[in-house]
Amino acid sequence: MIASELSPFVSPTLLRTDDAPAGWAVSKGYVPYPEAVEAMEARVAAIAEGRAGELVWLLEHPPLYTAGVSSKPDDLLTPERFPVFATGRGGQFTYHGPGQRVAYVMLDLRARQRDVHAFVRALEGWVIGALGEFNVKGEVRPGRVGVWVERREGGVPAREDKIAAIGVKLRRWVSFHGISLNVEPDLGHFDGIVPCGIREHGVTSLVDLGLPVTLDEADAALKSSFNRVFGPVQDAEAPL
Repeated sequence: MIASELSPFVSPTLLRTDDAPAGWAVSKGYVPYPEAVEAMEARVAAIAEGRAGELVWLLEHPPLYTAGVSSKPDDLLTPERFPVFATGRGGQFTYHGPGQRVAYVMLDLRARQRDVHAFVRALEGWVIGALGEFNVKGEVRPGRVGVWVERREGGVPAREDKIAAIGVKLRRWVSFHGISLNVEPDLGHFDGIVPCGIREHGVTSLVDLGLPVTLDEADAALKSSFNRVFGPVQDAEAPL
């Protein structure tokens, strides 16, 4: 499914000064959210203390909503629908569930660049580069966190939908939480929240755009784009 020619988008980079590879781990099956956060907390502490290397952890969650530090109670429209978890990441309400690739990004910015804005731009560039491998033009918009695609009707721009969310936290300059890319989730599950507090735009996925992309294919595109933006990776064991 990966296109032979990449998007012309040129991403910012956030390479390590020593070129050490980050670990790249993929969990099979659904990982419960509380256990994932606990595992992230432990790994971030180990990275900060020099006991472990960087890790990018790809997984799926069962259906759930998470509330970031800027979330507003009124944006949770159906609180009884799925479990709701308060989380320390930036941002507002978001949905995680089957068919969505979540990537928890535990990077040591002390070995890259101690710049939060540069890190977020690099995450956006990572996702946009991965989408480009499917000939999807991902874009960012001022005042709207995440990655967006323009939907056209009759050759005319009709609306913009969100295809990937970004929410991160830093502790001692080590990052955690990360990105979620909609590959083939049930988009109706987003109806229980106002995603990221934005009411005037919708959500989409690669499959909703007419691309029969699998999670494995999305993972391959994410890995290729990560290499360009953040540097090399090596296979690692998933925490769970």
